[in-house]
Amino acid sequence: MCEGLQEKLEKIVATRNFASLQLEVRDITTHDNWFQAYQYEVPVLFLANRQEDAKEREQLIPRPSPRATVQQLEQMLRKYL
Repeated sequence: MCEGLQEKLEKIVATRNFASLQLEVRDITTHDNWFQAYQYEVPVLFLANRQEDAKEREQLIPRPSPRATVQQLEQMLRKYL
């Protein structure tokens, strides 16, 4: 993951009203299917919704601009939460 984006997301999780939001960084090289799908697309953001039946559904979130501010990134995330 882009370190700049990771820092911004960590700041949002730590200081904003996203108490239920958890950041999970995944290494695409650990799964062949992830690597094949995203080798040219990193960073990739997903919103994982845990279902009551213990299944997890992931929704792809459009990649933000590297120049996006913390506030812009927060506004974008609010659309998907």
